[in-house]
Amino acid sequence: MTTHRSIASLLSMAVLGMSTAVLCLAQSALASDAPASTSAKDASSSLSRDEVARIIANTRKIVSPQGVEELVKVRIGGIDQWLSIRGKDRRNPILLVLHGGPASTSMPIAYTYQSPWEDYFTVVQWDQRGAGKTYASNTEQQMAPGMTIDGMTDDAAEVVEYLRKQYDKRKVFLMGHSWGTVLGVRLAQRHPDWFYAYIGVGQVVNVIRNEELGYRFAMDEAKARGNSAASKELQAIAPYPGLTPPTIDRIGVRSKWEMYYGGLAFGRTDYRFDSDAETLSPDYSKGDLDAVGKGSLFTLKHLLGPLTAVDFDHVTRFGCPVILLTGQHDYTTSHELAEQWFEHIEAPSKRLVLFADSAHMVMQEQPGRFLVHLVTDALPLAERAGDVAPAEVARDH
Repeated sequence: MTTHRSIASLLSMAVLGMSTAVLCLAQSALASDAPASTSAKDASSSLSRDEVARIIANTRKIVSPQGVEELVKVRIGGIDQWLSIRGKDRRNPILLVLHGGPASTSMPIAYTYQSPWEDYFTVVQWDQRGAGKTYASNTEQQMAPGMTIDGMTDDAAEVVEYLRKQYDKRKVFLMGHSWGTVLGVRLAQRHPDWFYAYIGVGQVVNVIRNEELGYRFAMDEAKARGNSAASKELQAIAPYPGLTPPTIDRIGVRSKWEMYYGGLAFGRTDYRFDSDAETLSPDYSKGDLDAVGKGSLFTLKHLLGPLTAVDFDHVTRFGCPVILLTGQHDYTTSHELAEQWFEHIEAPSKRLVLFADSAHMVMQEQPGRFLVHLVTDALPLAERAGDVAPAEVARDH
């Protein structure tokens, strides 16, 4: 359950996958809001945030004749919702990403890892109801009626229908991350014929059991390392989660120390690598960035209770292929529960990949290996249906 951006002080990011030059520009932008200079002499010391975002946008600009690069507002569920649609060839299959949270939109950080995906897929990032650009484009009163798990699953279905019609596709790939796996499982169960595969990353299985395991991991690590401050804070919320649904404050304590010991991002004690990159997003304005925290608080007010009741222990029959991409150190959504759940899944085909050096943020922690599995495990399902652009030509001498 990825509640870190809202209840753990919107924990945050450094830039992955960028060139050394752009990293230098990013660092200077964080240090200064001075007006941009066009001279080489001043470039390293006076670029604004907007200028750095412009440079990043230019490096990832899609120029191929069959390419698509759209940032569009679509009427979904009676409100305006935002989609980023990017790919080098619109003849490739669509990959729809359902972000985590709730309300932890992945659109503003996708630039750090997504570009190579766009060679093989038309990638769609969607800011869900209450999240990011979508939150900024509507009033809370307009969004509130659909702020339920059922309502947001309905939104997701409308997004898929829009993409299938707009790009003349019979099927798409559906990828959920963390909270997005809740919507993903429900949608894949409802419309299996729409999807080449359901891809679960940081899969949610049983939220209450997940909280127990995350808490136990954090407490065990704190004791093993002699961290009396962590042990004291964790002991203060015991028994956790207890017999009543956990509150935001109690979840925050568990999340803080589970993250500190690498259960969110393996080998890292915080989330700066993600949140710092978010501030430089070429897809987000300053107003959009400000909306992230506000949207998280609004969304959790509506969804925290229903989310803690999620239990997929017996939701194991799928009418489409299932692929789980799981970090072996993930305690934000327990890798143990995902592995156990996978054993009981019945589907036309299924595959579980465990990433040895990842926790919850697999696509950012091991981006190369993540891409390999998208291409080798998922893409062939579309290729067999002929839903793929012509491949490159290689010649041997």
